[in-house]
Amino acid sequence: MISRAPVGRLARVEEFGAAVRQLREATAPESVGLRPGGRRTSGLRREELGELAGMSADYVRRLEQGRSHPSIGVVDAIARALHAGRADYERLCALAGYAAAAGQVPTTVGPGATRLLERFPGTPMFVSDAAMNLVAVNSAFLALGHWDLPGDAWDWNIAWRTFCSPFSAFQQSDADATDHEAVLVAQLRSTALRYPRDTALAALLDELRTRSRRFDGLWRSPRPVDAYESSATFVHPDGESVTLLGNLVAIPGDDLAALMLTAAPGSADAARLAEVVGAAEGPAVLEVGQSGPG
Repeated sequence: MISRAPVGRLARVEEFGAAVRQLREATAPESVGLRPGGRRTSGLRREELGELAGMSADYVRRLEQGRSHPSIGVVDAIARALHAGRADYERLCALAGYAAAAGQVPTTVGPGATRLLERFPGTPMFVSDAAMNLVAVNSAFLALGHWDLPGDAWDWNIAWRTFCSPFSAFQQSDADATDHEAVLVAQLRSTALRYPRDTALAALLDELRTRSRRFDGLWRSPRPVDAYESSATFVHPDGESVTLLGNLVAIPGDDLAALMLTAAPGSADAARLAEVVGAAEGPAVLEVGQSGPG
């Protein structure tokens, strides 16, 4: 693990301790390879966390009580022992007074994202990573039939397809396009701050700023994001169209996001969507990948 210097003189050790205790008590024993039986309370015991993290139970107690300041190595060890997600890991680092390790944008489709896709079979959905690459879709999303692949390096990147290689079968009003673009830029700006050493992300941003004057202008002067949603019309290969509202839902533990596409209840678009999705074939969830960096 790369060494990081503290980012603040006053680490909030009491809040760090409370966060560790909360994560310990919320961690199912079986999720970290331990037997769940014979417990009066949920979660892990201090002794178990200590053993998994390579420290004594007494030291875990002192950390949780805010009586000891952890090193970055201790923070990393506790996060690994608890199988902490990216968001929880970043929070532990911040509370201890350190910058989180700035590695690559995570692309793993965790069980939470998979369940989300599986449990809304009638709702077109996709999951993207923090760099706006599609990493998984459901069959209802593929049924819309609009995602063609022309062969560019960033085929599966939403920002690239929006600013540099737009879909002919994806149509938005000027107002909705403005909202959509503002969300993409805001997401990528946040991601660049969290993952400053991700070379693939840097290459994507450089290419976007070089190829798209509109993206570069928004990057320099971003628009405020009022709501993480916008409307679009999808033209199906059969010539019929359906207008759907897209809502972006964060999956913070894995640093992923899901986009859910819905039609107004009882509308002609809802009936058309049900018809299109009803004819869908293939797996309920499909993991996808990028053909190039980003």
